Amino acid sequence: MLYWKNLRNFVDMKTSIDFLPDLVQQDLNQLTALIREEIQDVGMIILFGSYAKNTYARHDVTKDYGGGMIEFNSDYDMLVVSKKRLGKSEGNVETRIRERFAEGKEEHEVTKVQLVSESISKLNNALSEGRYFYVDAINEGVLLYDTGEYKLATPQELDYAKIKEIANEYYDEKFLDAIRHFQHFELDYSHPDYKFCAFDLHQVAECLIKTVVLVYALYGHKEHDLKFLLNKSKGYTPELVKVFPRDTAEEKRLFELLRRAYLEARYNKKNFIVTKEDIDALKPKVEQLKQVVEEVCRERIAYYESQIGR
Repeated sequence: MLYWKNLRNFVDMKTSIDFLPDLVQQDLNQLTALIREEIQDVGMIILFGSYAKNTYARHDVTKDYGGGMIEFNSDYDMLVVSKKRLGKSEGNVETRIRERFAEGKEEHEVTKVQLVSESISKLNNALSEGRYFYVDAINEGVLLYDTGEYKLATPQELDYAKIKEIANEYYDEKFLDAIRHFQHFELDYSHPDYKFCAFDLHQVAECLIKTVVLVYALYGHKEHDLKFLLNKSKGYTPELVKVFPRDTAEEKRLFELLRRAYLEARYNKKNFIVTKEDIDALKPKVEQLKQVVEEVCRERIAYYESQIGR
């Protein structure tokens, strides 16, 4: 059975951020106020991730063993619990909060904010099922705001057989999505329509990177930004960053083109310039990404298999 280390009674969740620097405390207090203003019926706001664990990195850049640049700039990860989850409006609300949070600050002073919005019913269901993304968020988190209206469920232990089953389902579903988007790419390349080729390759890359987090954490991010997704995946494996090293001007340009393609290939076609040479440079990168994701995910699923019955 999977054992949650140091699992506390959720009534005893940490509530103090005194262990963090004054500037970070000011940021978190401001964000808590903004979240309460922008989101109705907030019952809890929980800081989780590296800042809650006091393992964060600020304005620090290193290279991985493959020579690619890995940016270790931790985000403020906030779990917002309310009666109803935000759903489709979550992106708009998060954008407003980010914009208001950044007002009056220099760009290098602004720590990126990532919100996870869940209804109390879905959160408690996830805890009862032992979904370890949520269990870790609660177990390691710091309660920044609490109306006292909601009570969190005690998590149920989840065995590795179930973890493997869920991870396999996520892997099969997301990997198939990537294959289908690559088929669209091949069709657009034959026309040719290089702008939509860039969009297709973005979709392939997005699906593949999301597959890693789904297999490792059993959690799916809603973001489409490839930089954000790579940042979230590097905690599980640095292998993906080696596909997009961004350590030369050309590597940076190609990655930014792929990153921008999600919106600009559809909504700014007139000004979005993509050449055959760009696509021919990006295609092998995405193919390499597919190979890397397949390898690291299968290794992780094999690890789950090895733990069954222990």
